[in-house]
Amino acid sequence: MSAQTNPIRLFVTHAWVENDDYARVFEYLEASGTFYYLNTSQPQAKRPIDKESQREDLRRQIAPCEVIVVLPAVYQIAPELVLFQMNFAKAADRPIVAMENFGSTEPLPKAIKDLADEVSAWNERNLIDALRRQARHQETTRWDTIEFKLD
Repeated sequence: MSAQTNPIRLFVTHAWVENDDYARVFEYLEASGTFYYLNTSQPQAKRPIDKESQREDLRRQIAPCEVIVVLPAVYQIAPELVLFQMNFAKAADRPIVAMENFGSTEPLPKAIKDLADEVSAWNERNLIDALRRQARHQETTRWDTIEFKLD
């Protein structure tokens, strides 16, 4: 089965609001041109009013995914909600890829580090490799090419 017909199903943490980091994840994934994914998260959906309805809606979004991407920026806005998403992912046996803080060297909150299976830097290659490793156990064997000139 090709990657196009069997895309990696991923969920990106949200609090029913798209933020810069949320959009940035998809910019990185689209930039490769060869990474096929299906986004199961729906931040644009109407936020359910009560806590239990919110949790039920998140469970519905997370259930079909193969891997969850955690954004520290969303954790800062809604820590309890992100912890719920991470704990549900763990209970459903879904791997978690946590993103580092964007544009900051500040360490990730302990709660995120403790639950994450892998932490990814903000670059297209690191993110895609982490998603492939965690979702499908695919090891990438890419090498960096360094060109230099001898005088």
